[in-house]
Amino acid sequence: MPPYLSHDSLVKGVESPKPTISEPRPPATPLFKAEPALVLFEFSSIARGMVAADAMVKRSAVELIHAGTVQPGRYLVLLGGDVAEVEEAMKAGKSVGGPAVEDVIWLPGVHPAVMVALHPANQAPRTPYTDKDALGIVETRTAPAAIHAGDIAIKGAQIQLLSIRLSDGLGGKGLVLLTGLVSDVEAALELVRNRLDSLTLLHSEVISQLHPDFVQNIVGQTRFFRI
Repeated sequence: MPPYLSHDSLVKGVESPKPTISEPRPPATPLFKAEPALVLFEFSSIARGMVAADAMVKRSAVELIHAGTVQPGRYLVLLGGDVAEVEEAMKAGKSVGGPAVEDVIWLPGVHPAVMVALHPANQAPRTPYTDKDALGIVETRTAPAAIHAGDIAIKGAQIQLLSIRLSDGLGGKGLVLLTGLVSDVEAALELVRNRLDSLTLLHSEVISQLHPDFVQNIVGQTRFFRI
C-alpha cells in the first residue's frame, strides 16, 4: 500500500530561522520521493477527483499517492514511482476524470530539486545565494503547470529552485521562484515560455538584483498579511 501523507505533514514543516541575504537557508530534503516518475492531476470537481484517485491506485501499484483539496475548491492527486506504473495510473485518471481534469502534468524523469522545492520548509522561500543573483518569478494558472515550469527551468539552465507553491493562498494559481545569474535566469524563463501552454502560463518576470529592503518580503511568506 502506498504511503499516505497527512495534511499536517505537508503544512507543518520545521523551518530554520529566517536568513539574511548573505545567509541562505540550507536546502531541505525532498518532500516526496517520487522519482523516477511523477504525475500531478488537478480536478475541477472534488467528488470526481476522489473517484479518479481511487481508480488510479486500483489500476496500478504506484509507490506514492497524496491527494487533497486546495483552493478554490479543486482536488489535487500526486502519484510517484516506477515509470510504467505511474503512466498506467495516469491513463486511468484521465479516463475516469474526464472533463473534470483541469490540468495534468506527466514527468517520467522529474528532477529531484523539484521535490525539494515542494517541501513545506521551502514554502517560505530561501533567499538568492548572493546579492548579485537574480530572482525569476513564474506565475501559472494551475498547480501542475507550476511543477512543469520548475522542472523545465532546473533541467535547462544553471539556476536554483527556491520554492514551488501550489494553489492554497494563491487562488488556485502556482508560483515558482528561482535564482541564479541574470543570464541563466533569463534563459530558464525563456525555456518555460517556449514549453508551457499560453493558457497555463500567466506571467514570467526577472528581478536582476533584489533590493536588500525587499529581501525579507520573499524570505517569509509571500502573502500580504503574514505572521
